[in-house]
Amino acid sequence: MTQQNTAFEERFGGIPAIWLRFNQFEAAVIPSVGANLVAFRDTEQGFRYLREPDLEHMDEFMAAPAVYGIPILSPPNRYEDGRFPWNGEVYQLPINEPATGNHLHGFLHDAEWKVEGYGSDELESYVVLSQEVKDGHEFYKYLPFTFTVTLRYSLSSLGLQQQLNVRNNGKERMPNLFAFHTAISVPFAPESQASDYTAKVTIGQRRELNERSLPTGQFQPLTPEEEQLKGEGVSPFFAAMDNHYTAQPQNGRNYMELTDNRTGDKLVYDVGTSYKHWMIWNNNMGGDFFCPEPQMNLVNAPNVQGIPAEDIGLIGLEPGELFEQTSRLYPIKPQK
Repeated sequence: MTQQNTAFEERFGGIPAIWLRFNQFEAAVIPSVGANLVAFRDTEQGFRYLREPDLEHMDEFMAAPAVYGIPILSPPNRYEDGRFPWNGEVYQLPINEPATGNHLHGFLHDAEWKVEGYGSDELESYVVLSQEVKDGHEFYKYLPFTFTVTLRYSLSSLGLQQQLNVRNNGKERMPNLFAFHTAISVPFAPESQASDYTAKVTIGQRRELNERSLPTGQFQPLTPEEEQLKGEGVSPFFAAMDNHYTAQPQNGRNYMELTDNRTGDKLVYDVGTSYKHWMIWNNNMGGDFFCPEPQMNLVNAPNVQGIPAEDIGLIGLEPGELFEQTSRLYPIKPQK
């Protein structure tokens, strides 16, 4: 039986959330923790496509929200010694990864977001969330730029759509660096095993990282399994991965595709071509999720010399300018 299309407020593991339902799909967003979309499900088949927080242990989610659901990162990934050169200034970010001496993941993934509105009609169920960065905001304390980030999530017959908007409200050019630390559940089907799954990602070249997980400027040859990753697909746990790749769209699309070879079901994560880099992390082959992370900029991009800013995604927004990118998660059912 098809459930009613609706959007409503109800708790997720005790934390206030906005729930969306449309046909067989269901999703939940937690505004107070980074506007993290912590669940995307097919309720008819019992599929759970994202790594969801354990409802009985939400403290684990609160302690590490970046490894569940779809967290937004800005500025994403690592910055050497916390240094962030921009427009002739050098800003200092806090060192929050002592093991490497770097700053990691920015200031939005655990911030409280405002719910602008939610609703439902015969075409979709949606929620709009915003983050206004200005004086007094944690982000502004270290990177003093004023801007508004808006996330719109919607469920429709086409699956889950994510729309990211960034508007520069200030008087100077600002850095526009974003990523999503998307945690995909493996398996997503309740009767399947992780060994039933293969993943394909539109990666290009693999960047060499040093002992501080920062790019050296060199590329490394792809292994045979990495060639399979960009080709016919391979287990997302073929090796321990915390790897940095260029994105190389195929057939005009920049995406991850996860296939359950037992059922024939596929999950597609089409991220859009503004994300010129992928990070792929599988929690040291932990076995129940992996993170294909679309990222606009090269890790540590502001500190990289000699490569055009456009190539490494070190891009900015002029005053009043608006950036927009749409991504989508959707299933493909097996051919009968």
